[in-house]
Amino acid sequence: MVPGFARLQSRPKANLMHDKSPDHRFAAFRHRSYRLFFSSRFLASFAQQVFTVAVGWQMYDVTNNPFYLGLIGLFQFLPSLLLVLVTGAVADRHNRRAIVSICLGVASLGTLALLIMTLTDTFSPLPVFAVMIVFGLERAFMAPATQSLAPNLVPKEDLPNAIAWNSSSWQAATILGPVAGGLLYGLGPVVAYSTALAFLLLASVLMAIMEKPPQRISEKKKQTWESITAGFKYIRSEKIVLGAISLDLFAVLLGGAVALMPVFARDILVLGPLGLGLLRAAPGIGAIVMAMLLATFPIRHHAGILMFIGVALFGVSTVVFGISETAWISIVALIVMGASDMISVYVRESLIALWTPDEVRGRVSAVNMVFIGASNELGEFRAGTMAAWIGTVPAVVIGGFGTLAVAIIWAFSFPKLRRIDNLDAPEELEHSA
Repeated sequence: MVPGFARLQSRPKANLMHDKSPDHRFAAFRHRSYRLFFSSRFLASFAQQVFTVAVGWQMYDVTNNPFYLGLIGLFQFLPSLLLVLVTGAVADRHNRRAIVSICLGVASLGTLALLIMTLTDTFSPLPVFAVMIVFGLERAFMAPATQSLAPNLVPKEDLPNAIAWNSSSWQAATILGPVAGGLLYGLGPVVAYSTALAFLLLASVLMAIMEKPPQRISEKKKQTWESITAGFKYIRSEKIVLGAISLDLFAVLLGGAVALMPVFARDILVLGPLGLGLLRAAPGIGAIVMAMLLATFPIRHHAGILMFIGVALFGVSTVVFGISETAWISIVALIVMGASDMISVYVRESLIALWTPDEVRGRVSAVNMVFIGASNELGEFRAGTMAAWIGTVPAVVIGGFGTLAVAIIWAFSFPKLRRIDNLDAPEELEHSA
């Protein structure tokens, strides 16, 4: 067990989520630093969605091969995997706000490179993959710093509310960003990349003007293997956290279909760039509605069961999306997919934020982000590769059934996770077993 975990079990329950006052839904926004963080994260996520839509569509136009769409995800994931023992330690030993600001600057340079390639008509797979590696590098460092920074911006009683709003920020960007990306790409990829660059620069400014938040810095003594691997050891020792993270990993790894949406938009549903934006936005619509519901009516009982139900619905809706040839059915399936996935995200992030000591939070977050990256970017590679081998529709449908199977297997393999009741009280999670 990670040192300091025993202290967590004696923490008082977060009671603000049970506050009946009308303002409890916006408790996190009482803090200026959190408001700047929220805005910066939204702008950065919005920009990411815009250039992701543009890169995917442009790559498919250039290559006409879904395999290259999968490679885009793979190259963004590899840095997080290879640097997992470094990035979390950096977030624990250095100023997290400064790390995020630097990473946003690097992301701006990557977006500028895509813009230049488009303007000079040199957009081709190899240089684009090089830029994707740059994006992967900055995200590898920014993700654990960002995840670890939020708990430093609000008192612990406001943390569950902040977690819900963090998810809302990202999900709002996934709704507006893809639609905007499709519209902007319709005007030209130069417009799309220019807009994304402007938003990234603004996000960097907002992060830079934030006051340095309090942070419990790990002692800057010589690093040992034990200190470097503390995040892995914590997750391995806490079966509930391990079960939650691995459930999300395999569910989204198998059920992810985002990388193949340019194929559905152009060849199956025949919707064009704007249609691609709508498809990309649909999961975000479902997710943000669910996130708002969770912020207003937090999960108080049967959290584990609800998490497994959400993962199962994610698999079923993926199957429906894969077999649908009607646009509105596909969009509804994607909305359900996003809403059900949001339940898993909420439970997982609540567990990690509330159970992890601040001095190792960066390392735990780095491991968590590798799992998330594996489920998203590596999932895109899985989807693109399978689509190239057996076809787009079978790749999505088989993945959806795989996600459903994972939900069933994990429900029996991690009974502690299934019996979680109240997320506000870590000590109750222990006793629920």
